[in-house]
Amino acid sequence: MKKLLSIALCVLMVLSIAACAKETQTPAGQAETLTGVGKGFGGEIKVTVTKEGDKITKVVAEGPNETNGIGTKAIDELPNKIVEANSTEVEVVSGATVTSKAIIYAVNNALDPAKFPAPTTEVKDEKKPEAVTAAEVYQGFGLASIGRLGPGKDNTETPVYSFNDVFAHTLFDQEGRILALTVDILEVATPNYDGDGMPHFSGYPGQGGYNNDENHDGVIDGKTTDNDDNFKAEVNGWATKRDRGDSYRMSTGTWYQQMNKFEQVFVGMTVKEVEDWFEKYTSDLNHRPLKDGSDKPEDKAKYDALSADEKAMLADVTSAATMSLNDAHGNIIAAIKESFETKVPLTNVKEAASMGTIALSMPRVGPGKDDKDVSVYSINKVFANALFDSKGKIVALYIDQQEVATPNYDGATMPHFSGFPGQSYNNDENHDEKIDGTLTVTNDSYLAEIASWATKRDRGDGYVMGTGTWTDQIKKYEELFIGKTVAEVEEWFGKYTSDLNGRPLKDGSDKPEDKAKYDALSADEKAMLADVTSAATMSLKDPHGDLVGAIKKAYENRIEIKLEVK
Repeated sequence: MKKLLSIALCVLMVLSIAACAKETQTPAGQAETLTGVGKGFGGEIKVTVTKEGDKITKVVAEGPNETNGIGTKAIDELPNKIVEANSTEVEVVSGATVTSKAIIYAVNNALDPAKFPAPTTEVKDEKKPEAVTAAEVYQGFGLASIGRLGPGKDNTETPVYSFNDVFAHTLFDQEGRILALTVDILEVATPNYDGDGMPHFSGYPGQGGYNNDENHDGVIDGKTTDNDDNFKAEVNGWATKRDRGDSYRMSTGTWYQQMNKFEQVFVGMTVKEVEDWFEKYTSDLNHRPLKDGSDKPEDKAKYDALSADEKAMLADVTSAATMSLNDAHGNIIAAIKESFETKVPLTNVKEAASMGTIALSMPRVGPGKDDKDVSVYSINKVFANALFDSKGKIVALYIDQQEVATPNYDGATMPHFSGFPGQSYNNDENHDEKIDGTLTVTNDSYLAEIASWATKRDRGDGYVMGTGTWTDQIKKYEELFIGKTVAEVEEWFGKYTSDLNGRPLKDGSDKPEDKAKYDALSADEKAMLADVTSAATMSLKDPHGDLVGAIKKAYENRIEIKLEVK
């Protein structure tokens, strides 16, 4: 009898505990509203999640700075997918990977903020520099583009290809020592690459698309869509390795954490000292930092020859950074070296609180077609490098652009990209607006084309526009925006440029919209515009590139630097 009473008491206790647990849950049918945030391509994405018990009944996402037609597509489509699946384990929206992942993270943040903490919206990055003082400061930008054969092939034996743009924004003192440094890489691969998060390019419309591993499982699911919309969506969706953030994990931390460590090592060095460090302390086989215990005789001998202090220094480096500084993924040392070669003095800068660097890619359908009625296409990458004071005002600005077009474009100095090996395109070899034949891409020609890509500044006096050169025009805009916040730059653009083409307004326009906008300005505003258009008439936002958007992204990507010039 006692045994039966004991069992009964145990059952009652279990039922009581279950009832209490049930009472702490949200009752079925009663709605619960949660909010979460994630980092999108253009900034913060906010979500509102409605739950009834364990069921997600509604998700609303807001991302006002996401790319229209690309990121906005994910904002429109992905919340319904999450509701239908009652889970964040859903496929990302094609062409909008960064925005999609931000929405998924934001929903996870709403559901489980302890496991998925809200990302910071302050100055991003983990570098915490000490204050630096210099008598003179120089700003430099370096870009090194390289093609890669591989990695390997897909399950149908079709090769994978990729190209990498390494870009470095560097501040130097009067002795050429690095005061601050930010390096980033834009890596783009064919869509049969199976790594999740990799930006993709299939080639141009008309080239038949490319094998596509849509769910990144190592098995080809078909070919990508061969049309203008897919071309535009792919290029608009390109994100740099820093933009890919915490999702781009490596054997040691994330890519950006590894790059941060290298940057910290190089601050205080001259470029020659960086090259010497690279030569002495990295493997001659793969250019990764040397480590103890290598099974490669060459690396072992090189490491063993170092002093105890040098080995301790390398142990500190490799605790956080083990990736190569020069391989088929990109030549980081070359980009830093070029940033020194392009440096310009910052004569009026007294202090800078932060520094921002960004690459913003845009597709262009055109200009027009060749004499065989085949379209011309181009890809434009705007690189903006800016310094900001403690109030967010621009104190220094350097913009460059890399534009590459199909080889049927007739401009003599235009860099070309003809596609991936095996693809072909019409070729205007002597730039006389007549097609000379079809250019079929080989491994060698693919690598040579990418290695020859030049920026618009690099094209120098050969790139003449209606008013001066491209370099002359961009310098005028840079001078104009010094002293403005990003919001003030956007306001200037909104008020003083054409809503039709993004060019500065001028007197005498035959466009009614532009004439009305110009006539509404004051005499002082018209005089200011006359000064601007005496040197700069090109668009600040059109299919050639979004210069204003790049400046804004540079601010969003800024890092703290604490610089004083005395």
